[in-house]
Amino acid sequence: MFYSKLRFIVYLRHIADTPLPHTLYLLFSCSVYQCGAILLADMAHISGLVAGGVVPVSPFKYADVITTTTHKSLRGPRGALIFFRRGLKGTDKKGNNIMYDYEDKINQAVFPGLQGGPHNHTITALAIALKAAGSPEFKAYQEQVIKNSAAMADALQSKGYTLVSGGTENHLVLIDLRDKDVDGARVERVLELADINCNKNTVPGDKSALQPHGLRVGAPAMTTRGLVESDFKQVVEFVDRGIKIAQDVKKSNPTHKLKDFKDTVLNNPPPALAALKKEVQDWAAKFPMPGQFW
Repeated sequence: MFYSKLRFIVYLRHIADTPLPHTLYLLFSCSVYQCGAILLADMAHISGLVAGGVVPVSPFKYADVITTTTHKSLRGPRGALIFFRRGLKGTDKKGNNIMYDYEDKINQAVFPGLQGGPHNHTITALAIALKAAGSPEFKAYQEQVIKNSAAMADALQSKGYTLVSGGTENHLVLIDLRDKDVDGARVERVLELADINCNKNTVPGDKSALQPHGLRVGAPAMTTRGLVESDFKQVVEFVDRGIKIAQDVKKSNPTHKLKDFKDTVLNNPPPALAALKKEVQDWAAKFPMPGQFW
């Protein structure tokens, strides 16, 4: 929460990044409207799910201003969108209409305030992405994303992994590695070298964002390549092996710092890492990249 010249603005930055975001919208909106603040929600990660209508609660029901990038689950180009309320906001004590006043302020802040000239190729790509987002095929895709993410969560829990929030209702899972004696930064690097793209992520209680104890795994990209629930169980098998490799390397070099660990797995990788990479490449080759055969 920060103070502007006129009012407080409550900014929900990471709600959409958490596995269970929708339960927080109502909580925040009640607090915000009681004190006359503005509720701004960033739905960058779940914008595709919102467009597909597969989230339990949409931020549009509660937020005054909504921001989103367009290159994540929306599957568009690198860019962003800002939505805001306009029209009648309410009435004052004398019965006079109070109108929302966000439009001019936001538009002028974006251009000429912050943004330079438009990129027409990006605008064109975004128009195509938004048209696709209104199609039945896009909705079916987002429904499959949710199914795949749930299957991945179940498979991870069956292997004894702890998930932040106990599960997921969106496109990603956040694995808590604190009880595995390894951190997300080390696992991220091992998986990267095995051609598996995940990212380290803080979990509740972490003190460092550079070496956190969480690993975030998402479903949209591989769902686009045609994976279904059974395939994500195999993805979990690969991730599990990568985590075990990171554990073994760390255990073999207990005095190594993160930099030393990264040097070791890059320049002197264990045979298990090379074997994992080969299996991942062979398996993933069965699923074409978008546009590969156009």
